[in-house]
Amino acid sequence: MQDDDYKVKLEIFEGPLDLLLYLIKKDEIGIYDVSIERITRQYLDYLETFKMLNIELASEFIVMAANLMYIKSRELLPKSQQPPDDEAEEDDPRWELIRQLVEYKKFKDAAQFLGTQEVKTQDFFATTPETPDLSAVAASVPKAGIFDLIRAFQRVLKRFEGANELREIVADKWTVSDKIEYLLETVPSGGRVVFDTLFSSAASRSEVIVTFLAVLELIKLNHLEIEQERLLGQIIVVRPAS
Repeated sequence: MQDDDYKVKLEIFEGPLDLLLYLIKKDEIGIYDVSIERITRQYLDYLETFKMLNIELASEFIVMAANLMYIKSRELLPKSQQPPDDEAEEDDPRWELIRQLVEYKKFKDAAQFLGTQEVKTQDFFATTPETPDLSAVAASVPKAGIFDLIRAFQRVLKRFEGANELREIVADKWTVSDKIEYLLETVPSGGRVVFDTLFSSAASRSEVIVTFLAVLELIKLNHLEIEQERLLGQIIVVRPAS
């Protein structure tokens, strides 16, 4: 059965604004066109998944959830009945959040550009500073992160919606250790497999959860790596050659 006391301890450097930007990018919409109702639902789904996996989250994620729900509740009311907000400069209750996201994305893109430039120029000494081209950063494709993994995990888990939970409790006897051994046998040294195929033999929801916990543990131990050829594309699990 699933290890109830197993707790995933991951170094999640991304924060709540990163998750919101990820959700906006996933929906292929602009920041100014964000739907608070939709993004709040998706954000809470991610928090529920983290909770189900026993992944520890910083308090900032909970604060942002409360803020999203507050904005959503204000947006549902007619403007004449919306409570006054001394800090709001616009009638649109989304405005403060949108402004935070825009400013955060500017700093995030700039930081990514500077990091890329540092790698490119570490062996060179320029006499004339270059003018940053931030458009190149926006077009770059980031590597798969924890939010990409959670999204892929949620997709796999949907196969077992409405499954017989009683059957799972009786039949399942998997542990994270068992699944770690299974994954190391499934992904050979130097091999590459599609993320979804790791769950092809899973017979229940709880087996999917335990398998995913094992994937996270192996990633933390640097026994597995995650690649993504394009933004929001298929996730590839790689086992470095020993």
